Amino acid sequence: MNQFKTMSYRIGFGVDFHQLRKGRDLWIGGVKIDHVKGAYGHSDADVLLHAICDALLGALCLEDIGVHFPNTSKEFKNIESKILLQRTMEMIKEKNYLVVNIDCTVCLQEPKLRLYIKQMQQVIAPVLGITEEDISIKATTTEKMGFVGKGNGLVAYATVLLNNAS
Repeated sequence: MNQFKTMSYRIGFGVDFHQLRKGRDLWIGGVKIDHVKGAYGHSDADVLLHAICDALLGALCLEDIGVHFPNTSKEFKNIESKILLQRTMEMIKEKNYLVVNIDCTVCLQEPKLRLYIKQMQQVIAPVLGITEEDISIKATTTEKMGFVGKGNGLVAYATVLLNNAS
């Protein structure tokens, strides 16, 4: 028997990767970023929102984003990832949990994301039902190493803390 089952807090971790390609829009955190390449994927390929979805689902052992929103479904072709985040939050609320805070990191060689972070917080906060101050979004490069550093892709990591609303 798990002695911690009655604990009201749950932590989740999510990660997402996407290739970068010319001819695609670059969406990160629900914000369109001005860049010559965009993330390639079945949906709008928003790595940050996908990582947050996986962190939320993982915190409550609800599998992952691919199970709930498969990339083989026409329903999710080119879907805005903010909708996926909203649907994920509905699942979290059905389990009677609320988001306490999130901490995220986006790895991208270019462009620099500093000027977009506030906008991302403004998009994400109302969906999660928290304040912008409860959302940490950091950005880093990989110092030109690996597929991210060569400009071929990007990665996002997210950690969430949930609290049982009971």
